[in-house]
Amino acid sequence: MNFPPGCFTESESTKNKISLQARRARCCRDAVKKTFAALCGTVLTAGMISALIPDTAFASESQGSSAATELTNFSRLRDLIETVPERPIAPVSSPASGDLETVVEERPSVSLLLRLSDRRVYVLREGTVQKSYPVAVGRAGWETPTGEFEVFHQLADPGWTNPITDEVMPPGPNNPLGDRWIAFWTDGSNSIGFHGTPNRDSVGKAASHGCIRMYNEDVRELYEMVDVGTRVVVEP
Repeated sequence: MNFPPGCFTESESTKNKISLQARRARCCRDAVKKTFAALCGTVLTAGMISALIPDTAFASESQGSSAATELTNFSRLRDLIETVPERPIAPVSSPASGDLETVVEERPSVSLLLRLSDRRVYVLREGTVQKSYPVAVGRAGWETPTGEFEVFHQLADPGWTNPITDEVMPPGPNNPLGDRWIAFWTDGSNSIGFHGTPNRDSVGKAASHGCIRMYNEDVRELYEMVDVGTRVVVEP
């Protein structure tokens, strides 16, 4: 007897129902396997699954699986999963404050004390002198200003503009500012700061137009110790 495409005989329909039932059973077993692995941290073998859940938990009681039977099977699976104990989770310990301090250390506060009469600049860390350098200070009529200031500009390998002729001199061994420039005073047009010098013989004297001359090797070292905002105290 011929049937239109898509139609089945009674026996074919029954076979397909059984095949669908078998596929459902396999899917349920796979789901249980994954669920137990996630909850217990253990990969369950087919034998372990069979021992825990009999095949009848997924099979219908007759050739034609009813909706009531499927709901019963689902309830059995849900009840079984709920009996699995929760996996303990180890608490994450936060580092003690002392441990943090050893990892993240704040840079000690640095300030500069320039004593014109000593012809020296002192580097202080937390109020304690760590190092000092000889300097040249402003000569008569061009005295270095006294008071409390802050570093507001730093420049490596600076150029120099002659204040009288406006001639610009590029960075180099003969540049009057030497290797580094650390400005701490300005009147809006002129600035005063620490800088290197090619005239090494002038260091230790009152020889400049107000700026603080240093040996190039010293000013390079000082440059790395300070930042914009570093406090500068100039005393007579």
